[in-house]
Amino acid sequence: MSTASAPDHRLPLNPAGPDPATEIAQRIGRFIEAWREQNGIPPIWRKPLVAIATASDPLFTELRRAVAADHLMPEDLLPGARSVITFFLPFVRELGKANQAAGSFAARSWAEAYLATNQLIAAINAMLAEKLDEINHRTAVTPATHNFDEKRLLSRWSHKHIAYIAGLGTFGRHHLLITAAGCCGRLGSLVTTAAFAAGPRPNREYCLARAGHRCSACVQRCVYGALGDGPFDRHKCYQQLLSNDRHFSELPLVDVCGKCGSEVPCSYGIPASSEKTGRPGATV
Repeated sequence: MSTASAPDHRLPLNPAGPDPATEIAQRIGRFIEAWREQNGIPPIWRKPLVAIATASDPLFTELRRAVAADHLMPEDLLPGARSVITFFLPFVRELGKANQAAGSFAARSWAEAYLATNQLIAAINAMLAEKLDEINHRTAVTPATHNFDEKRLLSRWSHKHIAYIAGLGTFGRHHLLITAAGCCGRLGSLVTTAAFAAGPRPNREYCLARAGHRCSACVQRCVYGALGDGPFDRHKCYQQLLSNDRHFSELPLVDVCGKCGSEVPCSYGIPASSEKTGRPGATV
């Protein structure tokens, strides 16, 4: 996993490079700046994170138990798949602060960032697909959002679980992925026939509660009943997402909330005291 900034995103990719995750993160960072200026978007993202999984990682088969029985495998999306590239676009703290302070609904800036980030994720995937095509490799992508069963509320390609497999972070009590840049942001992924080297997964829990410390900040943020001592109620969560969409009816579909990930200890990085932790485990 890496966060740096530099090589020109217009140059060919090198799957055999010593640190492909760093190279891709740098390219994405350069691309974001150019895309943001071209589209008149303010600086709402911090440096991107990238992690890579091999398509044959045995944890992919576990997704049919942990997420959905019909969860797709990399090979389902792209015959001949060799690697899965995942990336996290962390929001600047101003967005999280505004969202936490906005009352019962999400902040308008949060909703607008959601729309802009969906477009950006699609643009990043298109850029990476073009670079991979230049070196004779195919890619397959799924949308950044709205790729789930609306009755079961289960995704057939869960970006957060894919990112967990790639080593981008560990799960929190709020069921978001906590990365080195926190949980306040958005995830994207794509599958490719290029064989990139996979990086390691974290060897400790990043979530304070899952690491054995007392923390219920995300639960307290969720006043809608989705988070608590029992199982995550995804239906209550989704109802609040739809409430926010109705609240911002003048905008395109913005089924957002983000309260549980805004201004909590893991919003913008790994909580320091989570260092005393055991082996991480996945969650739905």
